[in-house]
Amino acid sequence: MPNYKIKIQYDGTDFHGWQIQKDRITIQGEISRVLKIITGSKVRVTGSGRTDAGVHALGQVANFVTKLNIEAESMLKALNSLLPPTIRIIESEVVPDSFNAMFNCIEKTYRYTIYHGRIISPFLYRYALHYPYNLDFEKMEQAAQKLIGEKDFSAFTVKSSAKNHVKNLKVIRFNRKGDITDIYFTGNGFLRYMVRTLVGTLIEIGNGKIKVEEIEEIIESKDRSKAGPTSPPHGLFLIEARYPENL
Repeated sequence: MPNYKIKIQYDGTDFHGWQIQKDRITIQGEISRVLKIITGSKVRVTGSGRTDAGVHALGQVANFVTKLNIEAESMLKALNSLLPPTIRIIESEVVPDSFNAMFNCIEKTYRYTIYHGRIISPFLYRYALHYPYNLDFEKMEQAAQKLIGEKDFSAFTVKSSAKNHVKNLKVIRFNRKGDITDIYFTGNGFLRYMVRTLVGTLIEIGNGKIKVEEIEEIIESKDRSKAGPTSPPHGLFLIEARYPENL
């Protein structure tokens, strides 16, 4: 049975996140629904990871195995013909049976977009946090460097059953152009709400509510109440999920 690897883009505005939920429309749920129509049987879709309600993706990766053996390009066309226009399969290929989009993922990159202008365009407001106030980007970048490395990010996530909150955050990069600031986060994995809470904390540093030197204390505390607020989901994009070259 062929194992299909697909690359997905979606506007998360109208969806309750990636993961299938009863009585709610989700990205994984829509792809599974359409695959059942195409193949005539229930198909399990495995994503590189979850995205929350309202979060978007330019490079989500998933895989699924099905008894229906058709060319990868034909599978791509069939999926896009039935999926809503807010979900697009942009790449499809048949990969070895051993490939698993979740367990083989070695690195992900997210982007959070902030718009600083006085009035946000109706064509941008779904995809950026509107923050029309002054921020000290020099301090924000100084604080970001203190977040780099393998650390326990318990202070930047919600309580969960996960025993290990240690992640390796490899890159935090700022890209400023006019009234738009994009902040990129690359790491070997991310906890729930982690990127959005990191952004909220960096904004609090930029507006002076948290001092740069407090970042290390927040990390060491492992206390969610010490960090900044969780930024809204609509500014967040999953940009890329990366895999070993042999996969």
